[in-house]
Amino acid sequence: MNYWLMKSEPHKFSIDDLKTSEEQKTHWDGVRNYQARNFMRDEMAKKDKVLFYHSSCDIPGIAGVAEVCSDEPLDDFTALDKKSNYFDPKSSKEKNRWQMVQIKFKKKFKQVVALQTLKEFPELSEMRLLQKGNRLSIIPVSKDEFEFIVSLSK
Repeated sequence: MNYWLMKSEPHKFSIDDLKTSEEQKTHWDGVRNYQARNFMRDEMAKKDKVLFYHSSCDIPGIAGVAEVCSDEPLDDFTALDKKSNYFDPKSSKEKNRWQMVQIKFKKKFKQVVALQTLKEFPELSEMRLLQKGNRLSIIPVSKDEFEFIVSLSK
């Protein structure tokens, strides 16, 4: 099993939106960074755990937990939709350059574990989220980091 952190802007899609989605699931579409795409395409698997991170907001931080629920990566349909902000004219039905996974809601934290709080713990000093210049929307997380952050939410 792998562990991940996936970022979303809460004014666009929040942990509450995931919780109230049909079957508490959503496609993680619109990723347009090759490294993040490769994580979904090559490394994510059903049952992987996800820290759901709210970014670009007043208090950025981890809002809850989700789980990868798709059996395999799926072609990202937004790449083919000319009305989508994520349309890619170089993609086609036969050769879609972008993939996505589905995630399912597991838990909302009572309070967001703020980015500022995460920076205070030496146990998280190696976490990729906290490294300078790391702005990927999908980041691998170690099992220890995942479990430590979940413990902070209690």
